[in-house]
Amino acid sequence: MISSETIDAYLARLASREPTPGGGAAAALHAAQGAALVAMVARYTTGVKYEQHDELVRRIISAADGLVAEALRLADADEQAFQGVMKSYKLPSGTEELKAARTASLQEALILAAQTPAQLIGLASTVVELATELFEVANTTVISDIAAAADAARAAATTARVNIDINVVAIKDAAARSRLADQTDGLEEKVVLAADALVRRVRNRILG
Repeated sequence: MISSETIDAYLARLASREPTPGGGAAAALHAAQGAALVAMVARYTTGVKYEQHDELVRRIISAADGLVAEALRLADADEQAFQGVMKSYKLPSGTEELKAARTASLQEALILAAQTPAQLIGLASTVVELATELFEVANTTVISDIAAAADAARAAATTARVNIDINVVAIKDAAARSRLADQTDGLEEKVVLAADALVRRVRNRILG
């Protein structure tokens, strides 16, 4: 599992000629890093100097820690889901009955594989929202890490969008395609815009 392996081991598997882990898992780790950076900045925004913001900061720490765990879960789920797609492709199709069973299995696997990146876009959006809240009160010595968190969340969202697209084009069920569209269409664009705006604010504060 990605969540329990070393960075070296994960990167070696990512670089190998194997279908998993791939872009979906990488997107989830982008999101995990973004959430972890938010948590780190929040933990530097504690103590007497920031006591008036204690309730807000504590809430952000708790939420960000939860998002790290959820993003890692999605990394593992994405790998497992794509393995399901690959297994479906390998099913026998020598008869019409077998071909129909293979098609049904593949369609089910593709729909499942699109769900993980769909959830990830929502998670990335929450990371940017937390980072934006924290920006207003954050310890300025680590303010650049808020921009780093926003950039990581942006990468997670845009990568997840591409992974949804590549699955959706192969899904024949119009209702399933529509559900995915309702769930995700335009959301990654909002993440990108919010992340870009936050990075600009961070840079403006740094540069004066």
